[in-house]
Amino acid sequence: MIQDFVRVLREKIRTDMNNYADDFSGGACRNFEEYHKLCGSIQGLALAERYLIDLAAKVERDDE
Repeated sequence: MIQDFVRVLREKIRTDMNNYADDFSGGACRNFEEYHKLCGSIQGLALAERYLIDLAAKVERDDE
């Protein structure tokens, strides 16, 4: 059950990160403020993904 939750949430995080990266590379940022905000969003999602991966690994180890 937890693996399904982690998988679905990771897919959503990855989709958002990829969409933001596409926006970034496609020139969606009209100024430095938008660029800075987009970079922060990507960084926050990457950090959330790392926390999710670490938490899932801990839960798996605790179950063994």
